[in-house]
Amino acid sequence: MIKAVNIKKTYGGNEVLKGVSLEIEKNDFAVILGASGSGKSTLLSILSGLEKSDDGKVEYDGANLNELCDRELTQFRKKHVGFVFQQYYLLSHLNVESNVKLGADLIGNKDFKDIIAAVGLSDKLKRKPFELSGGEQQRVCIARALAKKPDILFLDEPTGALDEATGREILDYITKLQAEIGFTMVMVTHNVNIADMAETVIKMNSGVIVEAINNSVSKSAYEIGW
Repeated sequence: MIKAVNIKKTYGGNEVLKGVSLEIEKNDFAVILGASGSGKSTLLSILSGLEKSDDGKVEYDGANLNELCDRELTQFRKKHVGFVFQQYYLLSHLNVESNVKLGADLIGNKDFKDIIAAVGLSDKLKRKPFELSGGEQQRVCIARALAKKPDILFLDEPTGALDEATGREILDYITKLQAEIGFTMVMVTHNVNIADMAETVIKMNSGVIVEAINNSVSKSAYEIGW
């Protein structure tokens, strides 16, 4: 589904990605591991079409994202991609239902309340972000991303600001939704334990992939260490 070939990216003279190549299959759960500054978030941005690489190419179902203009990239992200970040980026003046509806409206999804139910927030539709816990706000973000029915869900440190109990809960929700709905998932994290949940594990250091492995058995959110 996603294929990166010799991806390179430089910022201010600093080569952040130094020729990264990888493949992620449809409906895979891939985790990208690495310390701060390893290039993992930059790689996520390029794989998702938020940025273009300086060299190399990213193919999605055979289409080269590097050859798309800005308008075409925007349409690609609108049609195929969902995002969940460590920061919640919820609109403070909107309630849960309205925040999630923002994602649903991008594709005209009228059944977005099913997603809200799936993340366990049906009883908090009218609550605004300040009335929710951190874990509940993150679940709103997940629901908003999935309400547009993406083919690929990209997650950048989705549990980084959460305590252990809430982090496990969020990971449990995400993986169960993936099994029920069916989508590809690519997660960047510094928590090496989360790699035990994935099918594909990509380890990065100093802008290169140092190891890529496939787990024969994936653990649940409540089986991994923390």
